[in-house]
Order: sequence, then structure tokens, then C-alpha cells
Amino acid sequence: MSKTKILSLLIVTGPGGDAQGWGDLSVTETLCASLREAGYAVQLAFVRTPEEFIAALRTNPADLVWSCLYYFTEKEDIIGIDPAAVWVSDLLEERGMPYIGPSAQTMKNLILKYTTHCLMRKRGVAVPEHHLINIGEDIPELPLPAFVKPNGESRSIGISDASVVNTRAELCQQVARMHRELQQPALVEDYLPGEEYTVLMLGNGPRQEILPGKVSVDESCYGRYRILRSDLRGVGKTRISIPEDPARFAEAVALSRQATEALDCLDHVRLDLRVDAQGKLRVIEINGIPGLKPVKSWSPQIYSLYHPVPGGPMLEYRHLLEKIVCSARERWQL
Repeated sequence: MSKTKILSLLIVTGPGGDAQGWGDLSVTETLCASLREAGYAVQLAFVRTPEEFIAALRTNPADLVWSCLYYFTEKEDIIGIDPAAVWVSDLLEERGMPYIGPSAQTMKNLILKYTTHCLMRKRGVAVPEHHLINIGEDIPELPLPAFVKPNGESRSIGISDASVVNTRAELCQQVARMHRELQQPALVEDYLPGEEYTVLMLGNGPRQEILPGKVSVDESCYGRYRILRSDLRGVGKTRISIPEDPARFAEAVALSRQATEALDCLDHVRLDLRVDAQGKLRVIEINGIPGLKPVKSWSPQIYSLYHPVPGGPMLEYRHLLEKIVCSARERWQL
């Protein structure tokens, strides 16, 4: 009797894993342990350069690669896109190697928020009004109030109460801060004053799930504005719940499906949406490598809300990882 081949996985991370992807090395080790419990043959590669990555592919042959990195970097605190960056998915596509997550081009489109907005708008997806201001460019006259953030970061890097600007002087000051401190273009959007939602896209085709979550924060934790600073993310100050309003639930599902189809998202992404001044949801970001810290990250929290099991959060976490791997496995026909 023939035995079913165990799927082998190569999990890739590096110094930039926490800033770019699902978490630091300890999170990645937990992810590996959970996948081994699920019956996969798992190898872990911590790489700093493309050369180290290529060597890891040679010495750790695997059926499927899953990377916590967009590109190779020594930066641990910010993504800080380098124009000369070598992208993990580019190297995998060049070698015809199956991997988990969106394509190389989609990953590049998702990490740059202005590009994401432009592509979605072309497909009729509701996004905020948006303007990109590159380093050295003059700042045009823009509608106020507005929201200023870095074009290529995650985890609320660069976000504070000062991100909401009400005067041209505040706008100029905040754009200059993005240019000076993060060395990247500033994205200026309409300020969306309403509630925030986060949506988990899981799987592909007929098995795909679109799972909305409403983001709630104790009002005493906010400053001048109801915005999600980096210190408000995570368990404790922030709570995710299934939206109770059926109309809002349906709106979040429809908009998220439209957005992920427009960007050709695969396997696992997470969207952030916010209500505008007219009471309508708009997509403000799609995260191509969402956080996967057990219990703390929003993808595991949302999955647990919709798929609770008696074994508790860590078993639910394992089921989430299995669903992501199986989605890619079926897509690549492994």
C-alpha cells in the first residue's frame, strides 16, 4: 500500500520579519511548531541576503515556501522600501517554486499604499481620496482635514494624533516628518472619522472566506482623534468582534471581495476599512503578509471568532495555518 507523501514546507524569515510580516523569530518558531503538529515536515530558514536565501532553497528542498519577508533587509524596525530591494517572491517565481501568498507583482502593489489605492479605484473599489507627495516635491493645495501617513509601512508606524491635519501648516509639517524620519513618500488621504473594521480573506475560489471584524478601543485610550496608533494594537486595549449590523457586515464582505479580486490576492491577506464622513466604508489598506502572532494578531483573532473549537485559541490558530497552507497547496496542485 502506498503512503501519502507528507507536504514539506520551508518557512523563511529574517531581521525584517516583525516589521514586514507576521512577527519576529519567536512567532515564526511558534508557527513552525503548530504546522509540525498538523503533520507537515517543516524547515526554518533565517536569512539576511538573497544569497543566503538561495542557499537555503538548495539545502532545504521543500514542496512549498512560505515567507515572512517581502524583501531582504537588515532593518528590524521599519519596512522602508529600498528601490534596489530584491524581493523573495521574485526569486521564487524565477525558479518556478510554489509559495504561499500573493504573486510578486501583487505583493509590490500591496506594500505601497498609493499604488494599492490607484489600482482599486480603477476597478471601482471605494477608497479615500489620495495624493502621493514624494521627497523634494512641492505640496499642492489639498482638501482638509486630511490624514498623513507613510506610503510603505505597516503596524501603524508613523501614525499619531499629528497624522490628522486641519491646516496647511500642519499638513506641511507632517509631510516633512514622513520625508525626514522615515525617508519615504507621504500619502495624504481624506480623514475618515468613522469606525474601523478589519477583514480576513482566507483561501481561494469557491472555498474562500471573507470574515469581517469590527475594531473597538476603549474611548479613554484615544487622544484627540479616534485613530489606531501602534500602542493601541494588540490584545488588551483593542477588541475585535463580529459586526452586529447586518447591513454593515454585508457591506464589508462585498467591498473586501471586490478589493481582493481587484488586486488578485491569494491564500491569506487582511484588509483595513474605515467609515467615511458620509457613513460608507472605504478600504484603507490590504496587508499581503498579515500578522500571525497567536491570540494577539488580528487574523488569528478573527478566525477564532468564526471557527471556535473546544481546544481553544492555539488549536484554532493551528486550523488557521492549515487552511492557509491547504489553500496554496490546492492552487499549486501539489
